[in-house]
Amino acid sequence: MNWALALHGGAGAMARESYEREEMHMRALLDDGVEMLSRGKNAVEVVTEMVAALEASGFHVAGKGAGPNAIGEYELDAAIMDGRARAAGAVAALQGFISPIRIARAVMEDTPHVMLVGNGAAAFARAREFPEVGDPVAYYTPARSGLPGEGKTGVGTVGCVARDLLGNLAAATSTGGIKGKLPGRVGDSPVIGAGCWADKRVAISCTGLGEFFIRANVAADVSARMAYARQTLEQATRGALDDMVKLGGDGGLIAVDAECNIATPFTSPGMKRAWATGTGIKEVKTFR
Repeated sequence: MNWALALHGGAGAMARESYEREEMHMRALLDDGVEMLSRGKNAVEVVTEMVAALEASGFHVAGKGAGPNAIGEYELDAAIMDGRARAAGAVAALQGFISPIRIARAVMEDTPHVMLVGNGAAAFARAREFPEVGDPVAYYTPARSGLPGEGKTGVGTVGCVARDLLGNLAAATSTGGIKGKLPGRVGDSPVIGAGCWADKRVAISCTGLGEFFIRANVAADVSARMAYARQTLEQATRGALDDMVKLGGDGGLIAVDAECNIATPFTSPGMKRAWATGTGIKEVKTFR
């Protein structure tokens, strides 16, 4: 009987900058996730709660920490996947709601669809009375690193992967995307197979330059390498990232497999991440 958990606050962390605040929050969040899994909570519930908390923190480029696009609007993306039957839900270019990941889960559980976008996603969320932002300019505080007021631009899509006590795997990813992006731009985070994936072998959440993760189909590629090439989790995650880098991209991912192995590789200078297992492993890091 074992479980495993990993979460991330995004690749792109810069050397010589402090991420102490983000690490402290992730450490506390990791403790919450550990308690949930050890008490028998299922993987889907855990990844939902972890990502919702990361969205609410404002420390990362997701949820409250998202930045505006080129015309000053806030368009957010999120996805979740349940590895038991490969059920999935996603929202993209969503405006006006506090927790995109909770809405993505509702798409997965309450509709026959996988992805809702733009006005359709907003109408779905409003009909189900998900909490709304109100005034976007007052609500959003584009993520910053270091101490409040220092003015350092923050980085980071957020995500979580988990393996529960019953062996079920789940993954969730949420982002505000690239600051200043063209209206309607969608990266890899809500694209099932590119930025988020879970099946009976492995669960993956990605972070980085989304266009390249889409072109390399990074998240699903990890599972394919394990299934067809019989690669280990470490080999598969490194290989999938290497393929993305060859296209000119940059970033990282977190992954957990059915045996509770965890991998957190990245090609950027740093990636905010934390992980724990039922065997007593617990780590929080930003750099190597």
